[in-house]
Amino acid sequence: MLQALRIRDFRLLWAGGLISSLGSWLLTLAIPTHIFLVTGSLRATGLTVAAEYLPLLVLGPVAGVFADRWDRRRLLIGTNLFCAGAVAVMLLGTAPGRYWVLYAALVAENAGVVLNIPAWQARTPAIVGTGSMLSSANALNSVSSGTVRLIGGPLGGVLLAVWGARWLIGIDAASYLLSAAAMFMTSAPGREPGGRDPRDRDPRDRDPRDREAEDREHTTAGTVARDLAAGVRVLRHQPVARALLLVTVVFLAANASLSAVLIPFGIQRLGGSEHTGFLLAGLGIGFLLGAPVIRLLLDRVQPGPLLAVTLAATAASFFALFSSSSLATALPAAAAVGAFGSMSLVVPQTAMQRVIPNALLGRIGAVFLTGEAAATLGGAAGGPVLAQAAGLTVTAAVASLVTLAAAALARLSVPKITVPQRHGPVALALSIGGQ
Repeated sequence: MLQALRIRDFRLLWAGGLISSLGSWLLTLAIPTHIFLVTGSLRATGLTVAAEYLPLLVLGPVAGVFADRWDRRRLLIGTNLFCAGAVAVMLLGTAPGRYWVLYAALVAENAGVVLNIPAWQARTPAIVGTGSMLSSANALNSVSSGTVRLIGGPLGGVLLAVWGARWLIGIDAASYLLSAAAMFMTSAPGREPGGRDPRDRDPRDRDPRDREAEDREHTTAGTVARDLAAGVRVLRHQPVARALLLVTVVFLAANASLSAVLIPFGIQRLGGSEHTGFLLAGLGIGFLLGAPVIRLLLDRVQPGPLLAVTLAATAASFFALFSSSSLATALPAAAAVGAFGSMSLVVPQTAMQRVIPNALLGRIGAVFLTGEAAATLGGAAGGPVLAQAAGLTVTAAVASLVTLAAAALARLSVPKITVPQRHGPVALALSIGGQ
C-alpha cells in the first residue's frame, strides 16, 4: 500500500492534501458549533452546510475545464493560497453581528476547494501512472481520509472548548499555506495538462502543438463551453464513467440521508451528543481498515463486482448502525460503514482514472463532484424529514435499500475494464470470482 510513496512528487501531493484536510476537519464541527452557541438558531447553523455545498453545484463543471486547461501544479498552489486567505477572513466574522462574514468566507473557501479537487485527482495518475501505483495512491488517499476523520472532528471539538474558534481558524489557514508549499515543491511537468503519456490524450483533440498554443491564451467563455462539450461527449461515449456516475450519486444520496441524522441518533439512542464523536472516530478507523483491503483488490477484481460487494456490505452496516441501542454495538457497525463505504468511493475513482484520458480527467471528475454535491444536498434534506415522520429505524431501512439498489446497478451496468495483470493463485481466484 505504501508503494506510491516512493515517488517524491506523490509524497508531496499526498502530504499537502493530508495537512489541508486535517486543518479543514478541525473546523468541521467548530464553525457550526460556534454559530449555534452564539445564535441558538438551528436555521443559522444549517446554513453552514448550504455555504459549503453551494460552490460545488455552481462551479463544479467549470472547475473541471480549468483543471484540464491550466497548469495543474500552479492551480493547486493558487487554490491553496486562495483558501488560506478565505479562511483568514473568518476571523472578521467571529464578532457579534458579523456572522454573515463566516458564511461568505465558507462560500469563498469551498469555491477554492472545488477548483482544487479536480486538479488534484487528475494530477495523481499523471504522476503515478494508471497501473498498480494508482491503486497504492488511492489506498493511501483513503488512509488520509480515515486519519482526518479519526482525529480532526474530535480534536476540533476539544480545541474549540479550550482555545476558541479564532485559534482553529488560524490553524486551518496555516494548513492551506503548508499545502501550497508542498505543491510548490513538486516538479513542474514539461506539459500540463495531459499527463506524461501522449496516449492519454483524447484522439478527437486537436494537434497537441495547437492545443498547447491555445492553452497559453486567455480562457474565454467560448473556450470553456467548447471544453465542457468535449467532456460531455467523452462521458456520453464512455459507458464505464456513465454507470459509475449513476451508482455513486445513488449511494451518496443514501449516505447523506443518514449522515444528517447521526447527531440526533447519538443523542436519542446512545445517550448523549458526546457519543457522536466516538462514532466519527469509528468511521475513521473503518477508513484505515479498508485501505489495505481495497489496495489488494483494486488490481485483481473488476470494478463492477467489487463495487457491488462493497455497497451491499455498506447497506448492511448502515442498518446495523442505526439499529444499535448502545455504543458497544454501534462502534463496530460505524467502523464497518467506514471500511466498506470508503472502498465504495475508491473503486469508482480508480476506475475513472484508468478509463478517462488524462487530458479530460479534470472535466469528468468535476461532473462527478457536482453530482455528488447534488446527491449530498438532496439526501441531507430528505433524511431528517423522513426521520421526523417515520423514525430513525425506517430511515435507516430506506437508506439501506437504496444502497442495495446501487449495488445491483453496479453489478449489472458497470462494464469490464482493463486492469493491471497479477499472477499467482490468489489473484486468479479473485479474478474468477469477480467475473
